[in-house]
Amino acid sequence: MTAQVDGGEELVERYLLVGLRLGTLHADLVDAYYGPAELRRRVEDEPSTTPDAIGADARRLIADLDAGGGRGLSDQRRRWLRAQLVGLETVAAKMAGSDIGYADEVEACYGVRPQMVELDVVEAAHRDVDAALPGAGPIGERLAEFRAAHTIPTERLEGLLTDLADEFRSRTRAMFGLPDGERVRFELVTDKPWSGFNHYEGDLSSRVAINCDLPVLSTSIGHLVAHEAYPGHHTEHSLKEVGLVRSAGHLEESIFMVGAPQCLLAEGLADLGIEVLLGDDRIRVVGEIVRTHGVRHDDESIAAVARFGEVSSQVRGNLGLLLHEEHRPPEEVVDYAERWLVVDRARAEKAVQFQTDPTWRAYISCYVEGLPLCRRFVDGDPTRFRRLLTEQLTPADLQAA
Repeated sequence: MTAQVDGGEELVERYLLVGLRLGTLHADLVDAYYGPAELRRRVEDEPSTTPDAIGADARRLIADLDAGGGRGLSDQRRRWLRAQLVGLETVAAKMAGSDIGYADEVEACYGVRPQMVELDVVEAAHRDVDAALPGAGPIGERLAEFRAAHTIPTERLEGLLTDLADEFRSRTRAMFGLPDGERVRFELVTDKPWSGFNHYEGDLSSRVAINCDLPVLSTSIGHLVAHEAYPGHHTEHSLKEVGLVRSAGHLEESIFMVGAPQCLLAEGLADLGIEVLLGDDRIRVVGEIVRTHGVRHDDESIAAVARFGEVSSQVRGNLGLLLHEEHRPPEEVVDYAERWLVVDRARAEKAVQFQTDPTWRAYISCYVEGLPLCRRFVDGDPTRFRRLLTEQLTPADLQAA
């Protein structure tokens, strides 16, 4: 496959090589690659490299872009590539041992600067969910009972995932279009720091892994399927493969790198997906499907818990700031998560585990900042959501819109 541009092919190839070489140092950094096989083979056959060498390559490429190299690239593609490379150079610098502060790392990698969520906002969300939950007693106990009552038995999970995906796929096709031949398969996994993960394999195919370390709940299963598959990650990847890579020759989109701004928009649009796809009807639609599998789904209470869950998601960003900016002990941050997220100890520990993983610690900002950024950009207009699915945009583009 050859990029259909004049003068930008070399720069794009160099960008792909920077990403693939980072992947030889840590495989999780390359979330997806379906670009030229000869570039992958070239990197596999090379002598081992170092983070310093990769960082130097990224800096040279940034300098060449700034100096006007690759004149055949549009201004938008140049801005997108530059933002990606700043993130990847930062990842390489961290791997080489550079002392980069947490907030600076987030900003360089993902194009936003993390901010603490004020606890008065969280306390207000606690009061709202307290009023909505049935029964009396401490909110933590009632939330735990509510979550336990909405646990999906593992033996029913695969069928429920399939039925939700089929419904969401049909609606996504009608609203945004889907390329012929796209497909998603689900698998259940354990011992992971995340709840779900889309492994995009190219050729319009995704493998979605669902983590069963903790119980999967009917309160969040709809959001999980929308996020990972339709109209979230799988939909974005497949539409961009057809539209940007195959049709427009934008080969830089054939690699998806952790540590770069494309992640922030991807997570933001994926979190927004069920809201755009189903609107105010989303809890009823999901509930009808869930109950056909003999799983509990109390629509009215779930609506209140969902609103609380969005605030809780924002609070997860505080955990990283407490750990890495204020240098609080992990056990203290687990206590904080347990109190303010109103979760049991196991879920609090899982939340902090995500924030202590060197590869993923800055990634939480993709959720915390990505959703409100994408929501403001879309502003209830599905055509603007389709732009997120199909166009090459940066966080700065959305901030300026």
